[in-house]
Amino acid sequence: MKGTIQNKGRGKWMIRVYLGRDEEGRTIHFNKTVQGSRKAAQQILQARIEDHDRKKLTRPTSRKLANYLESWLINTVQKRVRSSSFESYRMIVRTYLKVPIGRMDIKQLTAPDVQNVYDSMLQRGLSNRTVRYTHSVLSSAMNELVKKGAIKVNPCLQTVLPKRSRKEIRHMSPDQACVFLKATRPDRFSVLFRLALETGMRPEEYLALQWKDIDFKHSFLSVRRAISWSRDDGKYEFIEPKTVRSRRRIPLSASMVSALQKHRSFQAQENDRHIDLNLVFPSARGTPVQPRNLRNRHFFPILEKAGLERFRLYDLRHTMATLMLAAGENPKVVSERLGHASIVITLDTYSHVLPTLQREATDRLAKILASPRFRASS
Repeated sequence: MKGTIQNKGRGKWMIRVYLGRDEEGRTIHFNKTVQGSRKAAQQILQARIEDHDRKKLTRPTSRKLANYLESWLINTVQKRVRSSSFESYRMIVRTYLKVPIGRMDIKQLTAPDVQNVYDSMLQRGLSNRTVRYTHSVLSSAMNELVKKGAIKVNPCLQTVLPKRSRKEIRHMSPDQACVFLKATRPDRFSVLFRLALETGMRPEEYLALQWKDIDFKHSFLSVRRAISWSRDDGKYEFIEPKTVRSRRRIPLSASMVSALQKHRSFQAQENDRHIDLNLVFPSARGTPVQPRNLRNRHFFPILEKAGLERFRLYDLRHTMATLMLAAGENPKVVSERLGHASIVITLDTYSHVLPTLQREATDRLAKILASPRFRASS
C-alpha cells in the first residue's frame, strides 16, 4: 500500500505515505496529521501520494550530517573505491566537514552554509585543489540523498568554487638525476631508486613488485599490482593497479637488468628475514616497505647527502617523463610507460615540456623545407 489513514479521534486523521527505505534499510514514511472529515483526509492523502509519484515529496529526516556522512562512507564509498581513495574521502569528511557543518540536519543544509565552509578553508590558506576536492566529496554524498528522495536539491550545486589550480610538476634536471643516482650507491635501496627513475613506476607499484614480475630473459617487467596502506592501523593489502592501462609491461635496459640480478643475488644471501613475500624490495623482515619509511630513512638522507633540494618520491616518476619528453620521445610512448589512462593526461600533466618540443619540431620542419629537394620544386 502506498498510503494509509488512521483515525486519531475528534476529526483528526493521520495520513501516512510509504517512501521506501533509507541507506541503512529502515522504512521511511511521510506522516501528517490533518483535521476534518475522512473524505477530506483521503483527498489530502491522494494528493501526497501523487506528489511522491512525481518525486515532489521529500523524505522527512532529522539526521545529522556528520552521522549521515559516516554511514555514507562505510555503506557506499568503501564498496566503490580503492582503499587509498576511501582513506582520502574519510580524511576530508573528518578534517574539513564534520566540525563546521556536521551538527546540522541534512535537510536544513543550504548552499550558503556550504559556501561558508569553502570560503573559510581558503581564508585559512588551504589550496584551491583541497577546496575543490572537499566539494567533490560532499557533493557526491548529497547526490546520494537526492537519489533517495531525502532532499530535493543538492546544495553544493549552487556554490562558487575557486579556479582549478594547476599543480606544479617538480622534477630533477639531468645533472641532478646523475648526482642523485651517484649518492644512492651505498644505500640498500639504490636499485629501487634507479628503477624508479628508469621506469617511472608509481611508489605503490615498485613497492609491490615481486620477482615473478621480472622477465630477465626478455628484459622487461610487468606491473600487475599495487600496495595500499591503511592510515588507521598500518595494515597493507595488494590491490589492482590504478587503471586498466596501469597493468603494463616496461622494457628494462641491460644495465638495469644486471643491477636487478645482483640485487637478487645479494637478497638471497640474507638470512634474517622472517617473512618471504617474494618482494623485490622488502624491508629487513621481508614485509612491504612503508612509503614514509622509504622517504624519511633513505630518500631524504640521500638528497641531503647529494646537496639537492627536497623532492618527493613521486617526483622520480615526473623526472623520468620530463627527461624522456625533453629528449624528443613520442608522448604516446611516455604515456604507455607511465600507465596513464589516456595520452591527454600525459600531455596535460607535462605541458611545461611541450613548448620546447614545439620549437624543436619547428626547427626540424624548417630544415626539411629548406633542403635542395624542396627548393628545386618551388
